[in-house]
Amino acid sequence: MFPPIRAFVAILLLAAAALCAPFLAVDAAWAQSDLNQSNNLEAKLVSDGPARAGETVTLAIVFDPVAPEWHGYWKNPGDAGLGMQLDWDLPSGWEVRDPLYPVPQQLMIADLMNHIFEGEYAVLVPIKVPDDFTARGSIPISVKGQWLACTDRICVPEGATLSMFLPSNPDAESNPRFAEWRAAVPPLLDQTGTFALTDASLRIAIPIPASMGLTQPHVFVATEHVADYAAQQRFARKGDMLIVDIVRSGPHSDAAEPNSVEGILALGNGNGVRFTAQAGDVPSGGTPIATDGRELPPLHLLLLGALAGGLLLNIMPCVFPILSLKAISLVRAGESQAQARREGFAYTAGVVLACIGLGALLLALRAAGENVGWAFQLQEPNVVVTLLLLAVVITVNLVGLFELPSLSITRKGEPASAFATGLLAAFVATPCTGPFMAVALGAALLLPPIEALLLFAVLGLGLALPFLLIGCVPALRAMLPKPGAWMERFRKIMAIPMGLTALALIWLTKQLGGEGFALFALVVTFGVVMGLAVVGRLQRAGKLAWPAFGLIAAPFLVFGAFALPSSYQPQESNAAQSLLQPKVFSPAALATARASGQPVFVWFTADWCVTCKVNESVAIERSATREAFDQAGVIAMVGDWTQRDTQISQLLTDQGVAGVPLYLWYEPNAEAETLPQVLTPDMLIERAQRQR
Repeated sequence: MFPPIRAFVAILLLAAAALCAPFLAVDAAWAQSDLNQSNNLEAKLVSDGPARAGETVTLAIVFDPVAPEWHGYWKNPGDAGLGMQLDWDLPSGWEVRDPLYPVPQQLMIADLMNHIFEGEYAVLVPIKVPDDFTARGSIPISVKGQWLACTDRICVPEGATLSMFLPSNPDAESNPRFAEWRAAVPPLLDQTGTFALTDASLRIAIPIPASMGLTQPHVFVATEHVADYAAQQRFARKGDMLIVDIVRSGPHSDAAEPNSVEGILALGNGNGVRFTAQAGDVPSGGTPIATDGRELPPLHLLLLGALAGGLLLNIMPCVFPILSLKAISLVRAGESQAQARREGFAYTAGVVLACIGLGALLLALRAAGENVGWAFQLQEPNVVVTLLLLAVVITVNLVGLFELPSLSITRKGEPASAFATGLLAAFVATPCTGPFMAVALGAALLLPPIEALLLFAVLGLGLALPFLLIGCVPALRAMLPKPGAWMERFRKIMAIPMGLTALALIWLTKQLGGEGFALFALVVTFGVVMGLAVVGRLQRAGKLAWPAFGLIAAPFLVFGAFALPSSYQPQESNAAQSLLQPKVFSPAALATARASGQPVFVWFTADWCVTCKVNESVAIERSATREAFDQAGVIAMVGDWTQRDTQISQLLTDQGVAGVPLYLWYEPNAEAETLPQVLTPDMLIERAQRQR
């Protein structure tokens, strides 16, 4: 309900860095062995061989954490952290070149992107030996180093004076691990790319062959103050050029634009290339590719998927009652063809506008660095309470407690009423995802904004299509039953699925904010229902009704505005309480499970996801599935996305989908296979049996 504000967290981290500055500025003129006794990132200085006149000798600063939870930082640490600082003590005339780093990793903490190294890593430092160098035995070399060692919770400024004697004997041998450390440093591309800066984005054209594989591409920008490190990156191929579109960093109007941009293009599996780009023209267009390196389907196929996905949303329990009542309203006695068309187009306009609005908000949040996906608003308790009130209002309207003009089946329809119903239908459909939607919505997060919004618009068109066809095709309306007393009975029957939706939302408020939060939400709901009951009595008496509703419901709404925030208590996930006894998802847990050599099944779910819960009851939470997994040694893992989780959001993005459900099956020593969004009862059992 109250997610951490990124800017506030950044200010806190900057303040912490300022407090640490005096420690970082301390002259670290102690012996290397003494300092390393207290360092969490231990460091040592190693050479690749002897010093020779006119040549370059490479030194390695090797960092080794004392425990796995400690990590170091790349030269551009990202949104937080500090890069390493070196002060060399070398013989006269010797020149130090820029340090060379391995490919860093991403670590998101509190919506801040960090560029880090986990485990042991080496930073290589080339040093040019002057032409007039004359060997005189071993040459003493030392460097005062300062760096930051961090875990996910704390950071410690550290340093050491590293020293060694560099041999000048031509027969001296290099450290045998230098080949490994050199291989970890990404090579520099032999061609220079181009970049272009706008107020909104940094676009880079990186010259790499079209045949080069991309597993999980990501650009680590070394040049500071030009890119938002946490924002989603978009990739496209155009011949032998990779086009990268990255959101600009915060306020930059006063910042001088750089003449060049440097960085590392990570290719996946720890591989990458270094690049340099000069200001110039960046090609437009190209074939978009997902963050797992796959080329996206053509736009026309994505549009068909969005249309089909929206069409299937109409059978969801929260949408079907609204659609059914509006369709039946079109067969009222005396309804004209022109009136039916107007209602159909107005309803469609409401649905499409709502989908475009939600899509635009989603894209804007991601552009601002928020790692969110489809139905992101359902991770916010205040939105869930609003949906609960809507579901209850619709339910009591269908029962007949009061009259809601937009859902009336007896009054003459009006375009404004149909438009409002379309907005409502699209909003209450957001908890649902289904077949065809996953790829289309996942692609929408990677495509340019205009194409992405077109996908959201077509999704809305699919949702509105049945009512639009009924309104515009007389033959379809003629197939519906003629008006009669049955319409009121049908209306009351439609209150059942909508009431079940309301009950599910009550349960969801408890899952999100705890029992106290759910209780106060029910108190507010009770006050609204009381007001609507009075409205219904006044409506039946032919009197002015809605001012009375305001008088009755207002105290309850004011109470909720103060009580709900104070009672909100984020709840821990209970998704691990499953028949399969799954592990809780994290990138580290998944890596450990895959390294075991056993098959791994990971499912991502949320309490507000209707499709997820159906799949779990049909295919996952079954004794037969558990027995098959036990016999085959399948490791089960679950990721609960009911509340925001940046690690899950990042994995969903990496898999090219915008939301849950997502089901991944890992064969031993193989990449993930994405299973269908609708699971059959025996699908998982059959896969497990193949392992035996």
